[in-house]
Amino acid sequence: MNFSFSPLGDQAIVIEVGQEINEKVQERVRAIALLLEADPPPWMVEIIPAFTTVTVFYHPLATLYETVQQELEERVQHISEAVAGEFRTVEIPVCYGGDFGPDLDFVAQHNGLSPEEVIEIHTSGTYTVYMIGFAPGFPFIGGMSEKIAAPRRDSPRLRIPERTVGIAGMQTGVYPIETPGGWQLIGRTPIRLFRPEQEIPSLLRAGDKIIFRQISEIEYHSLKEEQHAEDH
Repeated sequence: MNFSFSPLGDQAIVIEVGQEINEKVQERVRAIALLLEADPPPWMVEIIPAFTTVTVFYHPLATLYETVQQELEERVQHISEAVAGEFRTVEIPVCYGGDFGPDLDFVAQHNGLSPEEVIEIHTSGTYTVYMIGFAPGFPFIGGMSEKIAAPRRDSPRLRIPERTVGIAGMQTGVYPIETPGGWQLIGRTPIRLFRPEQEIPSLLRAGDKIIFRQISEIEYHSLKEEQHAEDH
């Protein structure tokens, strides 16, 4: 396997695993991350897996860049033997349309479909979380059908409620916190994706498999109340 290494400032190194976003590259990204998490070098501070790269932060006063690169080059040669681990499958219930998904009709019209067909396609796939970023706990989820792809809004909204499900291009995702954004909004989940009070605040992580399930507004409020009770 060929990997490239490049410095990021004076405290990090970027391992480029591939140039295309696909399942094979994502598996290698995950394998490298798991390998380093299982046996972290003493100089390592943090690792950040992304679509096609793994960024490794290190203590600049404890080691040299050349030493970091040499050790990482040696370690990543073993990822073909490393077990990427059992991926998790996380079900995300979603109430589609209405006030929860004001852009569902636009996505349907853009693709020559009915809103019901958009929902059916969105809930029929198994997705992969490629990375967490943009906002705390925000999952970039790949694997969506091109049949329901839609462009970003020309004018981003200033406030998008937390837990809102959106589409942008060939990707779908969930806004974990209230934030501005330009994605097309198709629904909302009662599940909290970002929980700052917990040791691991992000519900999702890179490599997770995602399944969306349609629920009614009544079930949405019921599940939201159940989660609120659990959190408190």
